[in-house]
Amino acid sequence: MTAERINPSELSPPTGFSHAVVATGTRLVFLAGQTALDVNGKIVGDTLPEQFEKALTGLLTALRAAGGTPADLARVTVYATDVAAYRTHAPELGRVWRRLAGRDYPAMAVVEVVRLWDEQALVELDGFAVLP
Repeated sequence: MTAERINPSELSPPTGFSHAVVATGTRLVFLAGQTALDVNGKIVGDTLPEQFEKALTGLLTALRAAGGTPADLARVTVYATDVAAYRTHAPELGRVWRRLAGRDYPAMAVVEVVRLWDEQALVELDGFAVLP
């Protein structure tokens, strides 16, 4: 895939995301929402950063199984049960992202939701990637 990240100077400088991603490739991979579920289907991690790391690991595991890499991500949506807590933890979440996925940020959005499928889940990530 080739990905051109577009961040117009007319918009606020992006921090941890790209305003637009033009992706060229031949395969689309749609990634289901991932929460902090372990292999037994139980939510692990008591804090937002712990659950974010587990959810991102799950998303990247599914992407790698489909033949992709973090650089192939074109779009990720983060569903958080508490956006204020997400903002508070943003520097730590950014470090987790960079450690696991690097600095090639996809187009992203964070959306606050009342709750997720598993009541203990604090965050869920889904997205899509474009592969060569």
